[in-house]
This record gives sequence, structure tokens and C-alpha cells, in this order.
Amino acid sequence: MAGSALLNALVLRAPSPSLSSSSKRRSAGAFAFPNPPRFPPLRSARRVVLARAAAAPPGSGGDPEPEDDEWGPEPEGGSAATGTAVAEGPEAPEAREVAELKAQLKDALYGTERGLRASSESRAKVLELITQLETRNPTPAPTEALTLLNGKWILAYTSFSQLFPLLGFGNLPELVKVEEISQTIDSENFTVQNCIKFSGPLATTSVATNAKFEIRSPKRVQIKFDEGIVGTPQLTDSIVLPEKFELFGQNIDLSPLKGIFTSIENAASSVAKTISDQPPLKIPIRTNNAESWLLTTYLDEELRISRGDGSSIFVLFKEGSTLLN
Repeated sequence: MAGSALLNALVLRAPSPSLSSSSKRRSAGAFAFPNPPRFPPLRSARRVVLARAAAAPPGSGGDPEPEDDEWGPEPEGGSAATGTAVAEGPEAPEAREVAELKAQLKDALYGTERGLRASSESRAKVLELITQLETRNPTPAPTEALTLLNGKWILAYTSFSQLFPLLGFGNLPELVKVEEISQTIDSENFTVQNCIKFSGPLATTSVATNAKFEIRSPKRVQIKFDEGIVGTPQLTDSIVLPEKFELFGQNIDLSPLKGIFTSIENAASSVAKTISDQPPLKIPIRTNNAESWLLTTYLDEELRISRGDGSSIFVLFKEGSTLLN
């Protein structure tokens, strides 16, 4: 008994073994990895298995055939396990090239008066830019994109020689001016109207043709003209005359006529109200030769390039486009 009591006393008084700080850290981290291992995601492991199964020859006893993925299809743009997404790239180089070509074309057309005053060098430059744009046409089937064709298009350039006599009216400075040449397409009713607006010191007026078109191919339409329209002249409230203008190499002084035209202005305002109420003059076109065709070789939201009879070229800007500024 005495021996037993002595043994118990020694055990109770003995200092408990102390753990060093390093031992404590090892003990505390017994189930923690100082550098946790990286296990591949389940999908990645499964892809490895599928790759091995595909590479193994038939009947070789390799991995079993893949079953349906219990996690469903992997989402587009990256792995659900890693959350990696495919970043969208910058603007396509071709889009930047097209924007640059259109800007160069706009600059090349400046001062050509829709092609009437274009030099041979200017025409060559314009044709080169047109050809480059046609090879980058974003609408390969324009007649199947009628919403893009629809609307009013302003003529910016043409090589169609039959329009040059009309454009030549602008050679009489300050007297007669071609304000605008446009083509309006109604894709719902398959109609097209070509219109030329003139302005002078006394009035403004327009001449137009109405036509219907039929689709003949993804790029080509056939046009048949129905009628011509002469718009009602709109007299101006004030007559603007130049001090002088040149005619056949001779300067004509108009300052002595100012007094006469002042009295005409007073009568013109009352006459203008009467004339403006009259309907336009419509002339039916019944000839069988009043047909043409048009091939659209480039089309987007603001630019249209077309080719027609006699290798004629038309460059048109959509009404409201920044290309018109």
C-alpha cells in the first residue's frame, strides 16, 4: 500500500510534458496541408477519361464507353469549374478597313458635283475605292435585305452620262441649281421614285419618275417606269439675284435690275399661294423601252453602290447618314 501511495504521489506531482511551439504547430495542422494539393475539376478528369477511351483500340479492354454527363452540357464560354470565360476580341479588322474606305470615298467625291466635274484621275480613284468596298460587301444578297434597301437614298456620284445634261444646269451660276438627286425605295409595295430638285431665283421645282421593280436575283432588280411627274413650282417669297454672273465668257451686271425685281417680289408672294395649291403634273409612260436594271454591289445602313446599264455606277448615301455631312 505504501509503495502504491508513493507511486501515485509521484505521478500527480510530475510536471506535464510541455509541447514546443513547433510541436504545437505540427499538432494543430495535423489535418491541414501546408501547400494544399490541386485536384483537377471533375469535368477535366472526365475529359481525360473520354480522351483515353477514344484513343484506345476497340476491344482492348480500355476504359468503358462514356455515359451521359450527369452535370449536363458544359456552358459556352468556359468551364463551370474554373469559371473561365472567353473574352470578346476587339473590333474586327475588316470593319475598321470598311470604315476607312468609306471615309476615303467621301473625301474623293468632294468637289466632283456628283461626278460631273470629276477628272480622269478622280474617277480612277473613286473606282478603285468602289472596287475595294465591293469585295467587302457585308450584304451579299441585297434583294433579300429589303429593310436595308428601303428608304430615301441621296445620289453622291455617278458615271451615268445621261444625267450630266441635268447636272450641267449648275453651270449657270446662281441662276439654276440642282439641289438634290434622290431615289426612294418602298420595299413593301416594290416601287421606286427617282427625283431631281431644282432651285432658281424665282422658284423651286422637281422632276420625278415613278417605277415598279421586280427581284431577278440576290443582287439584281428589274425596273419598269410608269409615269413622270413635274412638281408644282414653289415661288420664293424673296428673289435672290447675284450682282453679276458670267455667260459665254462675258460678265453680266444685274444690279440695275434690282428695282424691277423688287416689284416682282410683291406680286410673287400672292401668286405663290395660288400655284402651290395646284397638284403636280403627272405624265403616263407607255413606251415599252422604259425599262432598266440595277445591280446592287454594296449595301449597308448608310452606303449603297449600284451598277446599271452601260457600265454606269451610282454611289448613294442614306438620308440622315453622317456621310452627307
